[in-house]
Amino acid sequence: MSASEPPEPAEPAGASPISGGAYLRLIALGALIGIPAALLAVGFLALVHQLEEWLWTDLPDALGYDSAPWFLVIGLPLVGAAIVYLARTLLPGDGGHSPLGGLNANPTPPRFGLGVALAALGTLPFGIVLGPEAPLIALGSVVGLSLTAWVRLNEEERGVVAIGGSFAAIAALFGGPLVAGVLLIEAGIAKGRALIAALVPGLVAAAIGYTIFVGVGDWGGIDAQKLSIPGLPAYHGTKLRDLAIAVVVGLLAALVMAVVRRLGGAIAERGPRRLGLAGLLFGGALAIGLLTQVAVWLGAESGQVLFSGQSSVATLTAEGSVGIVLLLIVAKGLAYTVSLSAGFRGGPIFPAIFLGVALATLAVIAFDISPTVAVAIGAAAGMAAQSRLLFAPLVLATLLTGTGGLDTGPAAVLAASAAWVATMALDRRDAARQQANLAVLQDATAAAPAR
Repeated sequence: MSASEPPEPAEPAGASPISGGAYLRLIALGALIGIPAALLAVGFLALVHQLEEWLWTDLPDALGYDSAPWFLVIGLPLVGAAIVYLARTLLPGDGGHSPLGGLNANPTPPRFGLGVALAALGTLPFGIVLGPEAPLIALGSVVGLSLTAWVRLNEEERGVVAIGGSFAAIAALFGGPLVAGVLLIEAGIAKGRALIAALVPGLVAAAIGYTIFVGVGDWGGIDAQKLSIPGLPAYHGTKLRDLAIAVVVGLLAALVMAVVRRLGGAIAERGPRRLGLAGLLFGGALAIGLLTQVAVWLGAESGQVLFSGQSSVATLTAEGSVGIVLLLIVAKGLAYTVSLSAGFRGGPIFPAIFLGVALATLAVIAFDISPTVAVAIGAAAGMAAQSRLLFAPLVLATLLTGTGGLDTGPAAVLAASAAWVATMALDRRDAARQQANLAVLQDATAAAPAR
């Protein structure tokens, strides 16, 4: 899937819809798959959290530092790069899909599962600026397809079951099955009514899986992995100023994401030819570490530049310095660009949400807008600009701000719409430029023999 395409659910192979007893059996399988897929996700997230705590809190403390010293800020991403290199070269599956291409919900063969997990463990806890959503989608699919070995299913039914495992695994990260369901429905809307039938078992799996997440509570630090914004003040009414700011933030988010994708595409295209996979991974890790350390010297915290930004969004809107927020946008944006394109494996959504909220935080400082509406605006704009979806970002923004932020809906709509429209326009311009360049190249090639 190209970088300009949203995540695609598995496309059914058969022409006729699943019906009758076979469909009821798939729904029952979805409920059954939700349990192991959610348990796998819980274990994976707990392991990521514990590794992160050990590497960035316990290890500096054991060395006598209050926070990660410079040699860990620079060195730990390099260790992660070595793990990702081993996963991608020694195990099948190339560690999963490249994050530069966006989320991918196509079924992941079970034999790829170990490589996906190891590459993600070399990425996420070592500070690389990517999120856990893509590995969870792949690992949930692995669970679903592994269970199909015990049940006789056709290709279409296997795809539905794989989606069910992915739904269950990512339900907690997106606040339950609603955002994940809307995301996949929106991505596959061209498939029409048949898509709804295919997603019902997945929604059932997600509901069961989310119940598992709720049941384990904060075991293993699971709560630290969730994108939640505690303590936001209630936002009442709709202010014209906030609506105007939402449009501006949406446009800026589209521009920032366009720059990230363009630079990332250039690195991904030229890097492997010039550096090879090892050189690209280690060079990318070094660049991320150096960017972070420079930001620390200039006043930022390393944890705000490193990682996906899930746990940093909660404190971002409380930042009172324009200079620090601008520093974070630049440093995080560059580290995100490198993380997307240097061969690491993770999800692209949460860093984009962080950058969107950072842009909205500038309005909190400059115009004293509510941090609640800033979170809604930034999350909707950042996710829309990255995913090229519209409704899933709105649902996520609504869930992030809670019942006290229901009135932020109009601002979130304008932010996501502005980001989506601008992103589509920029994509069309880039496509037209590429076609023009290709035509010039073809004309030059055709004219060469005549000369």
